[in-house]
Amino acid sequence: MKKHSHRFVEEYDGMVGLGLDRETDEYTLTYYVQKFADDELMKILRSRMSDSDIEALANMLFRIMKTYLTEEEYHTYFLKDQEENT
Repeated sequence: MKKHSHRFVEEYDGMVGLGLDRETDEYTLTYYVQKFADDELMKILRSRMSDSDIEALANMLFRIMKTYLTEEEYHTYFLKDQEENT
């Protein structure tokens, strides 16, 4: 059974752009992150990124998760291992 989903980018038909309002910004962020995480796109990008860009992106992602997720949310929504921990 699949643990990950990226349905938002497939189903969203609203405006994509930043700066109009908070809701559109949030939807745009989700849209772009899901498109960015596409397997084929990431295969191209990761092979071309410099070591420092890989480190910078990883550090930004880790910082965001550490700032905005509780330990339980990290396990439930990122690692998706919550069932194993209960």
